[in-house]
Amino acid sequence: MEIKRLYVGKRLSEVAIHNSTVYLAGQIAEDTTQDIAGQTREVLGHVDRLLAEAGSDKTCILSCQIYIADMAHFAGMNEEWDVWVPSGHTPPRATVEARLADPAVLVEIVVVAAQR
Repeated sequence: MEIKRLYVGKRLSEVAIHNSTVYLAGQIAEDTTQDIAGQTREVLGHVDRLLAEAGSDKTCILSCQIYIADMAHFAGMNEEWDVWVPSGHTPPRATVEARLADPAVLVEIVVVAAQR
């Protein structure tokens, strides 16, 4: 049983790949001065990049969990999501309000995807 990890750190790996399934750690914006739209765009960009490095893409997402700091941001996050997610490839998804580790972080996204 082989498990491949990318961007391995002391506390977590950004990506784990096992049996052609890609697991991403929760992705957050680096520029937390942005509003919900900006942070969501940045996070989805991280998801795109990591999936590509793992041999996958957003059409292969099997499930997605989205954590937002305040449900008041739900519509703004969804506007960016709707532009990003490919029609016909919308994955199962859950969105919950959660107190995130850094109060400046407005959204965190966790993805599981199949490899191409």
